[in-house]
Amino acid sequence: MTHISSIDPTTGKIIKQFKPHSREQINASLRKADAAFHKWKETDVSERSKLLSDLSQLLRSRKQELGELITQEMGKVIKQSQAEVLKCADTLDYFAVHAEELMQPEDTRTDAALSMVAYEPMGPVLAIKPWNFPFWQVLSAASHILAAGNVILLKHSSYVPMCALMMEELFLEAGFPDGVFQTLLTDGPTASSLITRDEIKAVSFTGGNATGKKVAEIAARNMKKFVLELGGSDPFIVLDDADVKKAAAVAVPSRYINTGQTCIAAKRFIVAQDVAGEFTAKFVELTEKLKLGDPMDKNTDIGPLVREEQISTLEQQVEDAISKGAKSLIPGGKMEREGFFYSPTVLENVNLHMKVVTEETFGPVAPIITVKNEKEAIRIANSTQFGLGASIWTEDREKGALLARQLEAGMVAVNAFFRPEACMPFGGIKESGMGREMAKHGFYEFIHPKSIKIY
Repeated sequence: MTHISSIDPTTGKIIKQFKPHSREQINASLRKADAAFHKWKETDVSERSKLLSDLSQLLRSRKQELGELITQEMGKVIKQSQAEVLKCADTLDYFAVHAEELMQPEDTRTDAALSMVAYEPMGPVLAIKPWNFPFWQVLSAASHILAAGNVILLKHSSYVPMCALMMEELFLEAGFPDGVFQTLLTDGPTASSLITRDEIKAVSFTGGNATGKKVAEIAARNMKKFVLELGGSDPFIVLDDADVKKAAAVAVPSRYINTGQTCIAAKRFIVAQDVAGEFTAKFVELTEKLKLGDPMDKNTDIGPLVREEQISTLEQQVEDAISKGAKSLIPGGKMEREGFFYSPTVLENVNLHMKVVTEETFGPVAPIITVKNEKEAIRIANSTQFGLGASIWTEDREKGALLARQLEAGMVAVNAFFRPEACMPFGGIKESGMGREMAKHGFYEFIHPKSIKIY
């Protein structure tokens, strides 16, 4: 890699180019992280919490500027970019409030006079993160990793180098000690090789399955803790007793948020046959009303995809579905204009052998599958390699709760689209990943619990 290019997806033009960090620069960053950790872990948790709060306030005060940076570099519509910044601030605030409580030693009864479990940070964590939520993907993990006393080396997606560098600047501006949060501009193979370094004690990875498995393999060989979030193909189940209009009204933003480039976006619409016609008609009607265009316009609903190759992947998935019998209700597809625009596509007569079902569709393509009953809906929902999020729509909340337990997913919402919150663990099962981010479950992922007995 000779350079890293920041490209505006709206125009397809290069904004700025960066030289990747040299081996010497990376080695210096590793040494700095190791030195910073030994001071940071001894910093009182109340001081660490204060700095998290200060960073939260800084994000809020610069919401407009940071939102525009996200939109410029990866194409997210501005209203969603600004919401992403505020979501990061909320998460930082949550761990600023709860870190001290979570770090308290836990007393327990044993044969000793005094017994406790103490919680200690692991050390420098290598965070390998994707482009689709360039601030949130980093800060949702960093908030609790840093609160626990660890430090971070960020290898962000090469699609968002400006966002990656900006985050390091923000940490320093908020008052964090130099070396506690550092950005590395490098390629994937170099980042993977860093897992073997003694300075790195754990890995937080979000991205594709193939890369995630390689990260896990390297980490396991080197006895390093890892957390993986590997995407999904989330089912959106509409049963025959659902409020169909409300379900459709939520289904549309659930599919098209961030132009469909979201790991927990609804990606498979599984609808009971008695309401399939009504749901499909409403879904198509609302999809056709979405405004596609300049992501800097606050009225725009759908912006460009991040890169040209995303369009090629979607085209292959849709062509595969059409060739196997799917019907296109909204043809959509690549738009003849500058930039990487792909208009929404809605498909019906979808079956389980099509790529739009077997693969993750990372863009504005909505496949609708009709089923006979709730039993078939659950079976089809679980017939996937993924298990990240899911949603069920039924007016019978008790039934919804029972069916939620039957779904093979890490997160389920009944009569809503699942939205991550700092107080709940985020992550999946099966090939959607291992481990969790956020809540106490994510907090303790990068903590050593130490058992102490005093006689």
